[in-house]
Amino acid sequence: MKEDFLHYLWQFKKFDLLNLHTTKGEKIEILNSGQYLQQAGPDFFNAQLIIGTQKWAGNVEIHLKSSDWYVHNHERDAAYENVVLHVVWEHDTEIFRKDNTEIPVLQLKDYTDKNLVDSYRSLTAPKTWIYCEKELATVNSFVFANWKERLFFERLERKSLPILELAKETSNDWEAVLFCFLAKNFGLNTNGEIFYKIARSIPFSVIRKEGFEAENLEALFMGRAGVLKGDKEDVYYKDLQARYNYLFTKYRFEEVYINELQFFKLRPDNFPTIRLSQLAQLYHLHQNLFSKIIEADSLKSIHDILRIQAGDYWQTHYQFDKESTRKRKTLSSSFIDLLVINTVIPFKFAYNKYVGKESDEEMITLLQEIAPEKNAVIDKFRYYKVPVESAYDSQSLLQLRNEYCAYKKCMQCALGLELIKS
Repeated sequence: MKEDFLHYLWQFKKFDLLNLHTTKGEKIEILNSGQYLQQAGPDFFNAQLIIGTQKWAGNVEIHLKSSDWYVHNHERDAAYENVVLHVVWEHDTEIFRKDNTEIPVLQLKDYTDKNLVDSYRSLTAPKTWIYCEKELATVNSFVFANWKERLFFERLERKSLPILELAKETSNDWEAVLFCFLAKNFGLNTNGEIFYKIARSIPFSVIRKEGFEAENLEALFMGRAGVLKGDKEDVYYKDLQARYNYLFTKYRFEEVYINELQFFKLRPDNFPTIRLSQLAQLYHLHQNLFSKIIEADSLKSIHDILRIQAGDYWQTHYQFDKESTRKRKTLSSSFIDLLVINTVIPFKFAYNKYVGKESDEEMITLLQEIAPEKNAVIDKFRYYKVPVESAYDSQSLLQLRNEYCAYKKCMQCALGLELIKS
């Protein structure tokens, strides 16, 4: 048993309220169970209780055993001096404040329905993947739908935080912020952090000035990535190298250490050279990309903006000095969908939050038009009969798995609470 189950019992009063007594036999009446703030200090703040004939206002601390009070060194912490009731599953020792007054104790196991305890233990018994794997498909569809929406916006909130932080750092230069996060996601998981560092090393004012020549942007990106060092016979390589050296001097760039770009185990179309060229073409073709993305109100309009291809040289190359069969290196629909999921929607959400605009329905509608991601987590949910019809579903379920199931937060999950009730 975990303390979060006891928090659930106390918060929602899931025990016999009519016959409560302390371990010393004093009657307890709960007027207000307090605020469950989930922060440092006692578990529930500003509770109101009648113990015996005395009315109390103060905090409630919850433990599996009374002795946990001393295990956690609460007797040394002034934040716990205002605890008026110690709620435990099992009472094994008396607890005293600094002034030697005893803290009343409620032993919850004496007042909790056995069937509820059995439901909790059944839910949290060891499973092959997550606790509720076999019961997931039985959860009320209305409860599941509401919880998915909450999970989706929790995930968006988390994704929007670094965007808002960078906006603050750049004095709200939203074009620059978009550039950095698009660059990161052009690099995918393998080169994403490197691409982000490259983007951060180039003032966006330079992108604005040089964007009229795609080769200058490509030279900037390749040069900052460190792939234009050394000698090659390739004419295009030499041209980019000369352009970068000129731009480096013109804008007085500082040297930046960038980890070596990774090609290993990547499909050729995902090679960093191809993605950097495509990124350069995107900012060459769209001088006001931020405005266009914000104003785009449909998945098709976003695809139309982002459907670009690498420069001419890269139609017959994947790396410098290595010619290949001609192939148009256009951003695929599936790659654009990834950009929408991981960049465009979090960015729109963050910007709308910044300007105070409501955009919840727009975010959901956009993702419901996109096919769900394919990964091991989503495959598992499907295996346990959970419908996954769009990226809206898959994003919600990834939040569920990563932020709740992985940490066994069943008592903070609407699905866990519903299963225990049923």
